[in-house]
Amino acid sequence: MRALTLSFAALAFAASAGLALSALAQSGFDRPGADYASAPVANGDPAVCATRCERDKNCRSWSFSYPSASGEPAMCWLKRDVAPRVPATCCVSGVRGGGVLEPRLGEIEFSTDRAGGDYRSFEAPADPQAKACVAACQSEQRCRAWTYRRPGYGSTVPRCYLKDVVKPPRHRPCCISGVVR
Repeated sequence: MRALTLSFAALAFAASAGLALSALAQSGFDRPGADYASAPVANGDPAVCATRCERDKNCRSWSFSYPSASGEPAMCWLKRDVAPRVPATCCVSGVRGGGVLEPRLGEIEFSTDRAGGDYRSFEAPADPQAKACVAACQSEQRCRAWTYRRPGYGSTVPRCYLKDVVKPPRHRPCCISGVVR
């Protein structure tokens, strides 16, 4: 009997760990289909979409798309079902009750701006992992931190800012940042 109880406890723990991992991996995923409502998100913050879902009794999951370089606004889609997630660099998605949790990928800080301390900036390729920004900062001894501003947040092109001073992080969905040294 004790072995059976331990087996059920281990199974429950594994299931909850799987749910926690899926909640941590919301950035970079879409949940296509099952839409019943959509609306623009003026401030471009995926947390607004998660909150809309929380406040709507019909919502089971949601998807948010960042503003596009061509000028389309950030959008929120509420879903009547928990649609399966699929990889999509444009989006953040989640389920009701999950909130918005950005993944930590090594030194990458999603939805984070480190304003100030810039010594150089350049137009960067559109990349949800900001690889050009990371590589530029790592290759310059002067660079201590960087910020990548996504397209659609004040400009139609992404921009990389290299910094010789590490500034405090601020939650801002426009940006991805990191500290190198």
